[in-house]
Amino acid sequence: MNRRHFLQGMLAGAAGLTVPGLRPTQAQSRPNVLFIAVDDLNTWTGCLGGHPDAQTPNLDRLAARGMLFTHAYCPAPICNASRTAVLTGLRSSTSGVYWNSAQRQHFRRFPQTAEHITLPQHFMQHGYRTLRAGKVFHYDDPASWDEVYDAERIAGIDSFDRAHPAHNGIAGLPEELDWGPLDLSDEDLTDWQVVNWAAERLDRGFDQPFFMGVGLYRPHLPWFVPRAYFELFPPEAVALPEVLPHDRDDVPAIAVDNVFERANTHQVIVEAGAWHTAVAAYLASITFFDERLGQLLAALDASAYADHTVIVLWSDHGWHLGEKQYWSKDVLWEEALHIPLIITAPESASIPVAPGSQCARVVSTLDLYPTLAEVCGLPPRGGLDGVSLGPLLQNPDADWDRPAISTRDYMNHSIRTAQWRYTRYVDDSEELYDHVTDPLEWHNLAGDSQYDDVKAALARYLPEVNLPSVPKPANQSDD
Repeated sequence: MNRRHFLQGMLAGAAGLTVPGLRPTQAQSRPNVLFIAVDDLNTWTGCLGGHPDAQTPNLDRLAARGMLFTHAYCPAPICNASRTAVLTGLRSSTSGVYWNSAQRQHFRRFPQTAEHITLPQHFMQHGYRTLRAGKVFHYDDPASWDEVYDAERIAGIDSFDRAHPAHNGIAGLPEELDWGPLDLSDEDLTDWQVVNWAAERLDRGFDQPFFMGVGLYRPHLPWFVPRAYFELFPPEAVALPEVLPHDRDDVPAIAVDNVFERANTHQVIVEAGAWHTAVAAYLASITFFDERLGQLLAALDASAYADHTVIVLWSDHGWHLGEKQYWSKDVLWEEALHIPLIITAPESASIPVAPGSQCARVVSTLDLYPTLAEVCGLPPRGGLDGVSLGPLLQNPDADWDRPAISTRDYMNHSIRTAQWRYTRYVDDSEELYDHVTDPLEWHNLAGDSQYDDVKAALARYLPEVNLPSVPKPANQSDD
């Protein structure tokens, strides 16, 4: 029996599972938490309508089970800074964690956060068993977990391996920007193995409430997934992002300064005639992720915990595929910052969430720490930069005057409100976009004096605490 058939049989058996003392009730315990972190997923999903060819049926079904936040933003457009902010509840400017480096940028290495209580630790301190499978923190924090599972990585497939030959064959691209079909099964990739472990762990049961973090790696680079997913997206048929020629003529030089930009990535891809194939590869990787999400939700629904578990799904940041003639993340523009966020909560939660609800308020995943504490009935934790989304979970149209603030390295902040995106950089250069008239951020209004009052009003939200950045090694990729 192969692993797929084993999983199917296991889930079918689990549907009728009755284990004395394990089936939770509101009277017995607080609700469990299934905390799903996705890597590099932008808004190219069915429920958010970010790309007309996206195929994400499982994500769309999850959105229908709870509340979809249509204007959710990440606290930083890079993995480590974003995940650290979400899991500590502290902005990059508060913690000093701005970019990726295991030696220099693990939050436990900073005196101000060395003893900080993380989100899973807060649950651990209140009687939860905490578990992690796959990537949740960018660099893991062993103190946050009772149990950990890391699938064995396959060189060149589930992690970038510089010795692996390129699939796309395009010279001049950053080495990690690669894509191509694999003649392997879903079970051979680590995301499948991570979800399979989570399913088996749910089947074994718990004698206390659990907080389970599950990290799904795709659609992170390289975009290598089984061939069947590529066949869903013939390159000649996929739509390209809508772009404006010379869109970057009115943005500050500091806005883009990283490995992908120095490689002139967009020009290389366009001149190679590979824009369609790259977009198709990213869409294929998203659908592979969506299949793993379906696998995970099926395991939860077949378990004893289906009706007593809060589900949260979020992405660490978005991704550009040619918008503003740019590829990757690590910029303070809409496509790198706008992300999926879904929260479901059962009737047994302190704040149940109505199925099929949507919230259009601008929110940040920085707020997940206090939100989950409130939803699960835990005492609030002081000293966090985020606030609970509880009022919006109860009424998605509730008054909400907080912007989403995203930070890229020291003193580079972007303020997003329902109408505006205002960005100020460390050299005092600026960008300002009116999302009512310019949702694609084509026209930078920052230099027009008639918007000085708008900029001044938005500047009030710029963080007052800005810890210095540890210097980044030259030519380090932020992947």
